Amino acid sequence: MEETGRNVSVVTHETRGSETKEKSADLQDRALVQPASNKKQASFVGEDSYGGSAAGQERVPEAKPFVPRRGAGYRCYLFFKRAFDIVASGLFLIVFSWLYLILAICVKCSDGGPVFYRHPRVGKNGKTIYIPKFRSMKKNSDRLEDMLTPEEYAQYKREYKIDNDPRITKLGAFLRKTSLDELPNVWAIFTGAISVIGPRPIMQDEVKEKYGADAQKLLSVKPGMIGWWAANGRSNATYESGERQRLELYYVDHCSVGLDIKIIFRTILGVLRRTGAK
Repeated sequence: MEETGRNVSVVTHETRGSETKEKSADLQDRALVQPASNKKQASFVGEDSYGGSAAGQERVPEAKPFVPRRGAGYRCYLFFKRAFDIVASGLFLIVFSWLYLILAICVKCSDGGPVFYRHPRVGKNGKTIYIPKFRSMKKNSDRLEDMLTPEEYAQYKREYKIDNDPRITKLGAFLRKTSLDELPNVWAIFTGAISVIGPRPIMQDEVKEKYGADAQKLLSVKPGMIGWWAANGRSNATYESGERQRLELYYVDHCSVGLDIKIIFRTILGVLRRTGAK
């Protein structure tokens, strides 16, 4: 067996009398070849063992080709989901307009900086969208190398978040713990940029670095304000462990009215128990 770059050529020899027959097959990306006496199972990216390191398993960069969900049942689900997004977000904006005003005044008075921060994120089918939030960080927080230690910067590049982030203001810490910083997301839901429920909106670099061959699957659905990953303890399910990717992709494969209801209830319990973002 000979491996060159990412292509593997497998050659077998069959001898019949004086005739030798060679068969070779070029395998794209990476093939897992095991001795007959010690066969092991390979697990594909996007399956339950995403990024797993369990004995007898190995990651294969290229998963099965992604086939988007179709059919009358799925289209009906998407129609009612959008209707729910419009009604729920519209009512929320009207009923809690007073809360938006109070929080905006508090953020402005805390350090005189902008009230909102607009995050560029990747939406459905790779479209760039902008997600508004109440600002929870100090001014100029995007100057990472100036505001973070080398260790904090390295953690940010791995996980796109930092434990005890020094850029977060005191008010911002409260807003994040209670998820109040995300209330402006409701406007993005009303306009259709995101949904109430879906995978977390992420940056372009995250899509490329963390999802690889599964990026198309992730971007086949509209991102959401809350989701399966966030409802399952987002601060503990990391990119490095592969658990965050597994949870987000699980939702893409299984999104339904029943799963959406479960996510809503889990999210409410998480907020009440204060298990939100750190």
